[in-house]
Amino acid sequence: MELELETLAASMGVSVPVLRFLLCFVATIPVSFLWRVVPGRLAKHVYSAFTGALFSHLAFGYSSNLIFLVPMLLGYAAMALYRPKCGIITFFLAMGYLIACHVYYMSGDAWKEGGIDATGALMVLTLKVISCAINYNDGLLKEEDLRDAQKKYRLINFPSLIEYFGYCLCCGSHFAGPVFEMKDYLDWTEGKGIWAHSGKAPSPYGATFRALVQAAFCMAIYLYLVPYHPLSRFSEPIYQEWGFWRKLSYQYMSGFTARWKYYFIWSISEAAIIISGLGFSGWTESSPPKPKWDRAKNVDILGVELAKSSVVLPLVWNIQVSTWLRHYVYERLITKGKKPGFFQLLATQTVSAVWHGLYPGYMLFFVQSALMIAGSRGTAMGILIVIGIYLLFVYASYFLSEQLFTDGNKLQIWLSLRKHLSS
Repeated sequence: MELELETLAASMGVSVPVLRFLLCFVATIPVSFLWRVVPGRLAKHVYSAFTGALFSHLAFGYSSNLIFLVPMLLGYAAMALYRPKCGIITFFLAMGYLIACHVYYMSGDAWKEGGIDATGALMVLTLKVISCAINYNDGLLKEEDLRDAQKKYRLINFPSLIEYFGYCLCCGSHFAGPVFEMKDYLDWTEGKGIWAHSGKAPSPYGATFRALVQAAFCMAIYLYLVPYHPLSRFSEPIYQEWGFWRKLSYQYMSGFTARWKYYFIWSISEAAIIISGLGFSGWTESSPPKPKWDRAKNVDILGVELAKSSVVLPLVWNIQVSTWLRHYVYERLITKGKKPGFFQLLATQTVSAVWHGLYPGYMLFFVQSALMIAGSRGTAMGILIVIGIYLLFVYASYFLSEQLFTDGNKLQIWLSLRKHLSS
C-alpha cells in the first residue's frame, strides 16, 4: 500500500504525506453523505466524532488526536467548572495552546519541505472550541444585553461530552473548515430549526455537484498555471537577478496562481458540508422558494478577484473565519453605547495574525490590513495611510521578501495589495 502511494505521489508531483491528506480530505464527501442515513441523534454524534478522529489518524498519524484532545478538554472543563468566565478562559487557553503548536511544528517550513501536520486542522478546532465556550457563557446573560448573533447562537444547556466531540471533530469541516456554530450543529443533528422539515427535505445534490465542478475547475487552473509561476522561484538565484517590475509582476502572478489552490480546498469542504445537509441555510424569497446552501461557503471567487476595496475582502475571502472574528473578537471589544474604532479593528487583525502563525509576515500583513481597511474609508488621513503602507510593502517585498515572508505570506500580502491598488 505504501509503495502504491509513493508511486501515485511521484506521478502527481507531491509528497506521500500530502497525498494521504488529500485522499482523506476528498473522502470526507462520501463520509458526510453517509451521515444522512445514520439513525438516531446519539448515533449521529458518535459517527461525527469517530469519522473525524479516524481521518485525523489516517491523514496525520495517531498523535494528531492527542493534539486535538488538549484544547477540547480544556474548553469542556472550563464550561463545566466555571461557566461565568468559561469563554475568556477558553479563549486564552486554546489560543495559547495553538501558539505553542505553531512554534513547535513551524508548519510553514514543513509544507515547503513536502511535509504536513495537524496544525491546520487544529486552527479550525480552536475556533470551534472557543465559540462553544463563549456561547455557553452567553447563556447566563440577560437577553436584552445581547446582540443578535449572541441571541441566535447562545447555549442554555450544557452540551454532553459526545455532542461536544461530535461538533469538534465533524469530519466535513475538520480539515479546512468552514467553522460553524454548536447551536447549528445540534439543530442539524436533532432536526430542529431550519432543519425541521414538515415535508420533503431539500435536495443537496445539485448544490454539491456545483461545488464539485467548481473544485475541478479551480484545480485545473492551478495545475495549468503553477509550472509557470511556482512559489519556489522566490528562492532561486534567477529571481534575484530580475528588475523591480519583473519581480512585481511575478509576485502578482504567483499569488494569483496560488489562490486557485485555496479555492479548490474550500470548494471540496463546501461540497462535503452541503451533501451532509448542514450546509442548508434556509429558503429564498422567490416564488416558488428555493433552498439556499451558503452556510458552508468560504470564498466568493469572483468577489475576491474583482474586489475594489480592502473592506470587501473579509466578506469574500475565508468568509466563515472572518465572520467568527467579527462575532467573537471585534463585536466583543465594543463598549456598549459607543461606536467601534481603530482599536477594535487592529485587535481583531492581530488575533487573526496570531491564529495563522508566528511568522513575521503574518503579523505585518494583518496589521497593515487593519490600516488599509481604515484607510479605505476615504478620509485624507486614510489616503496617506494607504500610500505609506503600500510603499512600505513594496520596499519589503523587493528587498526583504525571503527574510520576512513565507510563501503563504507572499500570497496574502499581494492579494491585499492588489485590492488596495484598485480601491
